[in-house]
Amino acid sequence: MPDVRFKDLCLDTTVPDQVGPFWRDLLELSGTRQDNGDWSLTGELPEQAVWVNTVPEPHDVKTRVHLDVRVEGEAPGRRIAQHEHWTVMADPDDLEWCAFAPREGTGPFELVVDTADPEAIAQWWADRTGATVNRRDDEPWVWLTGAAGFPYMFWVFQLVPEPKIVKNRMHWDVTLRDATVEDLVAAGAGVLRHKDDEIGWTVMADPEGNEFCAF
Repeated sequence: MPDVRFKDLCLDTTVPDQVGPFWRDLLELSGTRQDNGDWSLTGELPEQAVWVNTVPEPHDVKTRVHLDVRVEGEAPGRRIAQHEHWTVMADPDDLEWCAFAPREGTGPFELVVDTADPEAIAQWWADRTGATVNRRDDEPWVWLTGAAGFPYMFWVFQLVPEPKIVKNRMHWDVTLRDATVEDLVAAGAGVLRHKDDEIGWTVMADPEGNEFCAF
């Protein structure tokens, strides 16, 4: 049994009433506005859920976690850059995502994480989730397949030169299965906030500082 199981995604925004419907439609999910103004997006699988959370701080640094999505026709949002096989886009709050042409359907197909050491952090998450690390010679990225609960085809870790300097605008949550918070800490994770009277989960960071919540 893996230590943890992928639970869902969370993204931060200052404009939830614009961003919630945007991601609902882009990811082909159902969406509900919560009483506090946040949005809950759900799909056929529980792990497809996305929480759109309201935060006060603006998005002013390129996100280190993003989704790649296959779309039919013109991609929604603001176009940032055009590459040979994909287009870098932004949602209404300027959170980046990448648009790809359809291939066997549309929708999200990979979660991408920027990292200073793809091999090391991919192996760390593979060890936690029971995934397999895949690689191609001379490519600056590796990817996981078969992570417990993971709802997308690939979990990609790509090399970037810039260090992580702010809280990730998008993060993932996990459900503890065959490990405790203390086990994750012993494996190299850190605790950013323990469960308390306000939250029923533990806010953590992996060895490279990527935030995740453990339930």
